[in-house]
Amino acid sequence: MATGALLLTGCAQGGGTGGGGTGSGSITVGTTDVVTALDPAGSYDNGSFAVMTNVFPMLMNHPIGKSEVEPDIATSAEFTSPTEYTVKLKKGLKFANGHDLTSSDVKFTFDRQVKIADPSGPSSLLANIASVDAKDPETVVFHLKEGNDQTFPQILSTPAAPIVDEEVFPADKLASDDEIVKGKAFAGQYTLEAFKKNELASYKAYDGYQGMWGKPKTASVNVKYFAKEPNLSQAIQTKAIDVAFRSLPAADIAKFRNTKGLKIVQGPGGAIRYIVFNFETQPFGSKTPEADPKKALAVRQAAADLVDREKIAKQVYEGTFSPLYSQVAQGFTGATESFKGEYGDKKGGPDAAAAKKALTDAGVQMPVTLKLQYNPDHYGDKSSEEYALVKQQLEADGVFKVDLQSTEWGQYSADFPKDVYPVFQLGWFPDFSDADNYLSPFFTKGGGFTNNHYANEEVDALIKKQRAVTDKAERTKDIEQIQDLVAKDAPIIPLLQGDQVAVTVDGVDGVTLDASFKFRLGTLTKK
Repeated sequence: MATGALLLTGCAQGGGTGGGGTGSGSITVGTTDVVTALDPAGSYDNGSFAVMTNVFPMLMNHPIGKSEVEPDIATSAEFTSPTEYTVKLKKGLKFANGHDLTSSDVKFTFDRQVKIADPSGPSSLLANIASVDAKDPETVVFHLKEGNDQTFPQILSTPAAPIVDEEVFPADKLASDDEIVKGKAFAGQYTLEAFKKNELASYKAYDGYQGMWGKPKTASVNVKYFAKEPNLSQAIQTKAIDVAFRSLPAADIAKFRNTKGLKIVQGPGGAIRYIVFNFETQPFGSKTPEADPKKALAVRQAAADLVDREKIAKQVYEGTFSPLYSQVAQGFTGATESFKGEYGDKKGGPDAAAAKKALTDAGVQMPVTLKLQYNPDHYGDKSSEEYALVKQQLEADGVFKVDLQSTEWGQYSADFPKDVYPVFQLGWFPDFSDADNYLSPFFTKGGGFTNNHYANEEVDALIKKQRAVTDKAERTKDIEQIQDLVAKDAPIIPLLQGDQVAVTVDGVDGVTLDASFKFRLGTLTKK
């Protein structure tokens, strides 16, 4: 879960450890990302995965510039039957602590994810795994519940799939960050030499890495975490860091576009933002005293009638985000604009009269009190302005009375899966380049990782069907139909879509922005 990426590189100056030093060959990166946990079973956010993708080995990964995955620490990976996916590991793999990396670690990794099933983790991505067998030290067989899963190779490159050391990680509970760093349980391009959560991460190239990305261009990289976007901007302008990514204030992006010596590069953007309704605790939800599914649906539909995406995109984000009218981001095969034709003025704009009609027809008195929660730090400093505008839009013509509250990400990420918030903000940064990644994690029975208790048997059946359809035209049709059905139910209201944006200046090269959405430290170089 995350928002769009903005990355800026500069040439840091000065000695010591600030800004990467001079002549040391090291690079210092700045970010406003928040790390929830280093344990792959305990986090499902972009900040955490930005660390994991550089330090943990993967069975499948993305070659630079490609959206399709290929074997990483494996020599081959293929369907050996419709319900069996067989992976052959490279020989002689080792973790940085000297432990052998074998099929036993791979089986342990996936069994552990499923067993722990942490509410803040990515285990929902593994719903199609029936079991995992370690046939011999280099052979792993995944037994699938549903055959011909067209997304499974991609799943093996996601936050659910970093391979962990069974001699370091406990089988039935999360490992602490300190345990992981101390155990040197790494086999990616880098090891973590030191880690102070949301303050500093120090990376060192791992000589034993045997994956597709090869030897890192820079042996030492430090990542510094900034609490606020303006602080990151200041660090860029004073050249206290070499590289900054995710994210900068929209006004600064506009300024940098016209700043001599800076080059902006835009890459594929799959980041989206949306509002989630909890079907148990929203107004008229199933566990409220006034429970009524028809009235609850009317509330969600009325909210969808009132949001003005174009205004939010322009007024708050100065065009760095675009209006989004379906859960699948534009640019992905099968993406529609189902919400545009279903709600508001049917052209993408708001319509208070339509909202009032939806509520009146369902027998709902206005204004409806709506408890709306947002996060002020994880999705950038503009979230406060964004949700102040959303509140204003929802309160148009007295349709809703919005109780707007905010919570810091550390608590927020623990609260929303536990039904604490009736209506709440989330963002999403895709795990892999397929429309299914905007559907399966959200709309499978129970509401996927949002835990919003949404269930539609027709949607659930179509999601399962499209994953196994090998005919592209038929699969695209299924994906479109899912979006139409979901739009009518409105369990989630999509708002915005953002691009990846890079800004570079002389001094640091190797920034990669491609459809894999992974930020690779190993490609960065300093002149």
